Amino acid sequence: MTETSFDVKTIRRDFPILNREVNGKPLVYLDNAATSQTPQQVIDVIVDYYQNYNANIHRGVHSLSQEATDAYEAARIKIQKHFNIAKSHEVIFTSGTTHGINLVANGFSSFIKEGDEILVSAMEHHSNIVPWQMLAERTGAVLKVIPMNQNGELVMEEFYALLSNKTKLVFCNHISNALGTINPIEEIIHAAHNIGAAVLVDGAQAAPHIKADLQALNVDFYTISAHKVCGPTGVGMLYGKEEWLKKLPPYQGGGEMIAEVTFEKTTYADLPHKFEAGTPNICGGIGFGAALDYMNRIGFENIASYEDELLQYATEQLLAIEGLKIYGTAKNKTSVISFNIQDIHPYDIGTILDKLGIAVRTGHHCAQPIMDFYQIPGTVRASFCFYNTKEEVDILVKGVERAKNMLL
Repeated sequence: MTETSFDVKTIRRDFPILNREVNGKPLVYLDNAATSQTPQQVIDVIVDYYQNYNANIHRGVHSLSQEATDAYEAARIKIQKHFNIAKSHEVIFTSGTTHGINLVANGFSSFIKEGDEILVSAMEHHSNIVPWQMLAERTGAVLKVIPMNQNGELVMEEFYALLSNKTKLVFCNHISNALGTINPIEEIIHAAHNIGAAVLVDGAQAAPHIKADLQALNVDFYTISAHKVCGPTGVGMLYGKEEWLKKLPPYQGGGEMIAEVTFEKTTYADLPHKFEAGTPNICGGIGFGAALDYMNRIGFENIASYEDELLQYATEQLLAIEGLKIYGTAKNKTSVISFNIQDIHPYDIGTILDKLGIAVRTGHHCAQPIMDFYQIPGTVRASFCFYNTKEEVDILVKGVERAKNMLL
């Protein structure tokens, strides 16, 4: 696919923020792994909710409440269909990926005992490390790490060696937020299931690039955040197999998650409401559904093809800069480039790029164990989306060269 046939200029017109300037320069937004930008079509849906039918859901007989409920539940169905989930009540609305992971970790406190083993990969975001450390501390379980190599790929031989009848849970991200590596989750899920372990996949970084088929993957839990897929912040999705969601106790108590309450005993509501206590982010859920509609209209095959073209071009251009090193050179990766230049601190490069209107992320990207593995303080991370262009890559490269000349 060529840039012309993809028609990125038309797509960019959907994103109002791309027209603004930063420090007197046209914005070049390359921090998409942190959060993607929001198209006008999604913004309009959110504004429409507050202007025309703002009301609490599931609890009112009046018209506004019914309209809001219908729109919110329609979004749940959109998520179900997008990820090919068998049943809509296997879709739990959350505040984001971190919330979903903590919900599962809290629930598994009832099933994990001392001596059980939990496996996490070496390239996890902190949100898929800390909750399992907390679970291990509460239960006496042992946390073990699937190692990675210098290319930023999991060492699968070591993964198989770690598996045993003590393994109860395996956790892995679909795509590394720091390196862009696409992990072999199909293989990981199959191997874990063969020894009776459950699997949670952090899909936050995959969702903007890959349309995951959760029935085909046969994964037990899968979590994402809407703000990675052109949606609003503060809302996300946890998928869980019905059999697991029925076993897990509620994460929070309150309104909506109950069937009957007396001072003597409370019984819980059916799925999905059992895990959705309190008033949710209603407009966020509706906007989430609208964002998936938007991306599906563009087409995930088109998105993947175009972003791969950007990745290859950016990689080639950046590597032409003397002294620049890219971290994360896996064969299978998505449009993320983490790099450093010699002994220059990544923060200093990021600061100069910001003065040029270029938004990148610097630091450890909430993946400090990866930085410790490479023995570096952090990286400069440029992460590309389908609305970015080769011209923006060229601006980035010139900005990095300028920063290098200023700092060395």
